[in-house]
Order: sequence, then structure tokens, then C-alpha cells
Amino acid sequence: MSNIHLEATTILGYKKDGVAVIGGDGQVTFGHAVLKGNAKKVRTLYNGKVLAGFAGSTADAFILFDMFENHLQNRKGDLLKAVIDFAKEWRKDKYLRRLEAMMIVLNTKHIFILSGNGDVVEPEDGKLAAIGSGGNFAISAARALDRHANLDPEKLVRESLQIAGELCIYTNTNITILKLEEDK
Repeated sequence: MSNIHLEATTILGYKKDGVAVIGGDGQVTFGHAVLKGNAKKVRTLYNGKVLAGFAGSTADAFILFDMFENHLQNRKGDLLKAVIDFAKEWRKDKYLRRLEAMMIVLNTKHIFILSGNGDVVEPEDGKLAAIGSGGNFAISAARALDRHANLDPEKLVRESLQIAGELCIYTNTNITILKLEEDK
């Protein structure tokens, strides 16, 4: 196992009312030291129609992003079918099973967590997902804000990640946010 912490980050995905948002902090740690504070751990895929973020080994995450984008291309952007194909490949391949990363992928219709074991998890509420060491802090804040505040999705994700960054030592407040709106 490498010294780069699998959970040393925070990624939060949220979808509501035809809007999908993903955000991540910028901190990369190596062992117990901050290696970089302004990493971009979220990106758009499939011509800007899918959002994705990762926690874990950066090199492994780039491999997974590329693989997942190929599945999206093969499935013509159908996120659900691409996720299933991707999970099957991840589980079957001995090399891929050793990758140390997790992903959140979403569009305005679906949100999924993809684990290093090839698991696919659709959140129970169908709208909020978080991964990484600050994930529980971020999702707790997001759930509270979703229930008790009237914030637009981008502001909700930003505020939730800010709170996580104030609590988790492996998360900073250098936040990157990406947003996707349903075609009307």
C-alpha cells in the first residue's frame, strides 16, 4: 500500500431539480504531510454531460477516469449502463482490483459511488454522495443544509465542503466546483 491516503480528500456530489453539482477540496497528502494544496479532483466527462470526482491515488484515478469515459462513449452517454459495464470490468481485472481509488459520478438523473472493489452504490436518497476522509463531515453538512436551508445546489456543495475542510485534517478549503444543468 502506498503512503498516499485513499481517503485523504473530500468529494461531494449533489443533484436536485435538474441540477447536478460536484465539488472537491484541493489537498493531496503523502504520509502525514501536505504534498499539494490546489489539486483538481473533479472533472467533466462525456462532452460535459457527466461529472466525476475521485478520492485516492491520483495515478489510479486518472486510469479510472479514462476507463470510465470509454464506457460512457461505448454506451453513448447512458450513465447507468456505463456504470454497470465499468463495475464488471473493475471486478474482473486483477490489475484494476488493486487500484486505490473511489469515484463519484453523476448527471442530472443519476448519482453513483464506485468503489475500489468494483461496487456500485446509488445513495438511498438519490441525491447526495460523498467520499474521502472528509466525506462524512461534508455529507452531514449537506444533509442539514438540504433539509433546513434554501440554498442553490452549487452553494450547498461549497458550504458543505467548507465545513468539512474546517474539521478534517486531510481536507482543505481550496474548493473546486463543477455544475451541470438539465437540457430544457
